[in-house]
Amino acid sequence: MRVDINCDMGESFGLYRLGNDAGIMPYITQANVACGFHGSDPNHMRSTVALAKQHGVKVGAHFSLPDLAGFGRREMKIDRDELVNIILYQIGALISFLRLEGMALCHLKPHGALYGMAARQEHIAEAVADAATVFGVPVTGITGTLHEEVYTRRGVGFLPEFFADLDYDDEGHLIITRKHEAVAPELAARRAVAAVRDGTLTTVGGKTLPVRAETICIHSDTPNAVNIGRAVNSALSQLDAS
Repeated sequence: MRVDINCDMGESFGLYRLGNDAGIMPYITQANVACGFHGSDPNHMRSTVALAKQHGVKVGAHFSLPDLAGFGRREMKIDRDELVNIILYQIGALISFLRLEGMALCHLKPHGALYGMAARQEHIAEAVADAATVFGVPVTGITGTLHEEVYTRRGVGFLPEFFADLDYDDEGHLIITRKHEAVAPELAARRAVAAVRDGTLTTVGGKTLPVRAETICIHSDTPNAVNIGRAVNSALSQLDAS
């Protein structure tokens, strides 16, 4: 494909199951594997990495603020140095399981509230970049925000992404909610095609804004995530063939 399809996954914890990772994995090219601070645990982290290897899917670290109870979707005040350590700690755990499977870490992606904070707060984006320099891998983010500005300036690599299963406000900002609702697969597919082919997104207010996407994101905790993944994969595959 001309773009990757990434999915936030591996977020089950203990006996609690979240998302159908096995069902989604055939339709994606990048797995953003939760690293324990918002979801996942050693068993689920290991099994998700093994599943990704089975399907030839690249693995990135999906790290979070330390907020397991809030699924990493609550903001908190935190300084740059402490955040760097929190990020390195999580990535280190994932790398152990990647080495076990003979796989490489391919990218980084902040989760939830941390993702939004890095788009708006320079010291947060700098902390993410600090961690990225340690591992020499790019970071996913939104164009036109501090993601692009800081990661590009720091030379760590920036992967612009578009969210097919989330909404954008009229300023082009991603709307991050505590719970993901079902999205019509056909709508998600149309959004993905528009972002890749036309370089545009449609806001909740009906505005058309420019966007750049090298990877399309879907979420494993969206109720109909497998259907969304199938539809997005099919639409982008047809786009490549045209």
